[in-house]
Amino acid sequence: MFKFTFFYLLIFPLSLFAQSGLPSTLKAVGAPNDPAVEVSWNRYHDYAGMTDILNELNNAYQNLSSLESIGKSYEGKDLWCITITNFESGKPEDKPAYYIDASIHANEAQAVEVALYTAWFLLETYDEIDFTKQLLNRVTFYIIPMQSPDSRDKFFYEPNTAHSPRSGQIPRDDDGDGLMDEDGYDDLNNDGFITQMRIKSKYGRWKTDPDDSRIMVRCKPDEIGSYDLIWSEGIDNDGDGIINEDGDGYYDPNRNWGRLWRPHYIQYGADRYPFSLPETKAIENFLSKHPNILGSQSYHNTGGMILIGPYQNEADFRFEDDLQLIDFIGKKGLELLPGYKYINSYKDFYPTYGDETNWHYAGHGIMSFVNELWTQYNMFREDPENSTETIYKFDKYLLFGDAFVDWEEVEHPKYGKVEVGGIKKTFGRMPPSFLLEEECHRNMAFTLMHADMLPQLSIENEKIDELDGGLYKITVDIINKRLMPTKLSVDKEYKITRPDWIEISGAEVISGGIKKSEYDKDFSAQEYKPEKLMIERIDGNSKVTASWLVSGSGSYTIKVNSIKGGKIEKVIKPKNTN
Repeated sequence: MFKFTFFYLLIFPLSLFAQSGLPSTLKAVGAPNDPAVEVSWNRYHDYAGMTDILNELNNAYQNLSSLESIGKSYEGKDLWCITITNFESGKPEDKPAYYIDASIHANEAQAVEVALYTAWFLLETYDEIDFTKQLLNRVTFYIIPMQSPDSRDKFFYEPNTAHSPRSGQIPRDDDGDGLMDEDGYDDLNNDGFITQMRIKSKYGRWKTDPDDSRIMVRCKPDEIGSYDLIWSEGIDNDGDGIINEDGDGYYDPNRNWGRLWRPHYIQYGADRYPFSLPETKAIENFLSKHPNILGSQSYHNTGGMILIGPYQNEADFRFEDDLQLIDFIGKKGLELLPGYKYINSYKDFYPTYGDETNWHYAGHGIMSFVNELWTQYNMFREDPENSTETIYKFDKYLLFGDAFVDWEEVEHPKYGKVEVGGIKKTFGRMPPSFLLEEECHRNMAFTLMHADMLPQLSIENEKIDELDGGLYKITVDIINKRLMPTKLSVDKEYKITRPDWIEISGAEVISGGIKKSEYDKDFSAQEYKPEKLMIERIDGNSKVTASWLVSGSGSYTIKVNSIKGGKIEKVIKPKNTN
């Protein structure tokens, strides 16, 4: 029989099995088998494309998602938020929640794709991967994939560098001449990209690299070069003698938040006052309405970094156990993100004021991370010694020159004949097509790992003891089976959210109390309203024991109500009752 089967396979090609009804593709591990929404993750989506994907996902998975606009951008675009959880296992607001947003800086294009990919993966794998199902059964995800939709479309469809527009589209007078956004970039060769501009000179300070003539390198002090480099393409549109000094914006939406905000003359880009921008204000309103958020991730680019949001600028706002917890998660993330570095922004990167994730932490008691997406390590799986040479080498051998605009001579109104050319805006800060999906999946895995550490509460080891005089002693353990507590220490210190409640109903409660540890000798009695015991928080991987003295037998309902840890309940009965 074996020989016949083997001979049969040799004669009949496998394609015939596909024609007979067998699948014609093979599912790769870690991916949905037959996604309801087909998305190509090797490209970047504009605002309309993102909106279409969100609507298709929401329509396909109405039992797991809901889609809403939380506000409008300056130009009137909806700021979309997709809520993802198993609605049948509880209301979204009754579960601990994880918040994801992306592209607060509009030119950070792949950030949107990572957030979108996360929503897509969670929904498409719910019925296929047990981890996803268990996670969505107990955790709510709020995902805002695009914080700056106005400028994203500008980045897509208008000539720009890889760094612009970073701001939104609200007009600002950057150069103080009374005009707004009047001197941005100019596409001198009409190729859709803003690249470098160079001028031939007998006494230039720049030369071409001897190993790659596309690259401009600075001359040594004792050398004379062939070119002067004037940086990005542009002309002096407002006649003030300066090129490209007043383009779109400028303000920085990630300097407009309330925590440690400083005015523009101290913190460049801060804008006029905290939450002055419509997008920032809309997102803050959303966060305020969803106090169940305990963990968050904001996606930026570039550099390959996991940045911690708390503790920047002022050391006296540090809480050691929060720091230990965020360090554990951040360092664990390095195992998932090769080439990345785990960095305290203030100590090891640069200090800023009015950041979003600082506000998440100090304003809302949320454990927050910023991931700076994409690292040149991924080009050749090694730390690049020279970033410029690495980029050009990667373009030459793996992209076959597609990332580079050849130098071309054009006429400039001020400098005469100049040459323009260089790396396209779609490369350098952004992964190429074949590495984009990997960037999406690895960063998503980091956030899912963090979200899986959110509290998981259960009511266990219930005990009902009958006493004299119709009295009963009810004892239950409330167990947190995950690493994160039901609130952070910053939340406790500033009283951002109320204490957790452990309630009993079904009988008259005479007294009640809590033991925070099994080693405690006595319960801490609560005299006022003992039927609703209050505890500041339930620590991670721990339990507390609640006990009541009640009058009356029957069934009792135990409820745990934690703003950030979730809401659960359980009905308990004496063994001799039905």
